[in-house]
Amino acid sequence: MKKAKFTVKINAPKEKVWNTLWDNSTYKKWTSVFSEGSHAVTDWNEGSEVLFLSGDGQGMYSTISKKIPNEFMSFQHLGIVKDKQKQPEDAESKQWSGATENYTLKGNDGKTELIVEMDLTEEFEDYFKDTFPKALEKVKELSEG
Repeated sequence: MKKAKFTVKINAPKEKVWNTLWDNSTYKKWTSVFSEGSHAVTDWNEGSEVLFLSGDGQGMYSTISKKIPNEFMSFQHLGIVKDKQKQPEDAESKQWSGATENYTLKGNDGKTELIVEMDLTEEFEDYFKDTFPKALEKVKELSEG
C-alpha cells in the first residue's frame, strides 16, 4: 500500500472544522463528492464501528482507533459492506484490510490546517488523488460559510 497526504488551509477555527467533518448533516455534504448519498453509521466515539456507505448501501466498515476531539481522528478500515451488510474477508478486502485514514487539525489564530493521511491501494490511488482534494475544498467551503 502507498501513503497519500492531502492538506487544506481553512479560515475557520478547528472546532468548526471538526464539526463540519463529523456532524452527520455536513458529513453527508462533503462526502457526496465521493458518492452521492454518502453517509456514515456510527456514534463517532473512539473504539466504535463505522459503516461508510454510499446511497445504495455499498461501502466499507472500519473502527475509530483514536479520537482526540477537535484535533485528531483515526480510522482503521476492515472490510467491505454490500447491501448494508458486512461481508466476510475476501481476496479484494484482504488487500487493504488494516489500512488507516487519519485526520489532523492544527489551529492557529482562528485558522485551521486540515491534514488527511491515508493508505491507498494502487487500484484506487488515482481516484483518491483526484477526488480527495475536491472533498477537502468542500470541507473548506462548509467550514468558512
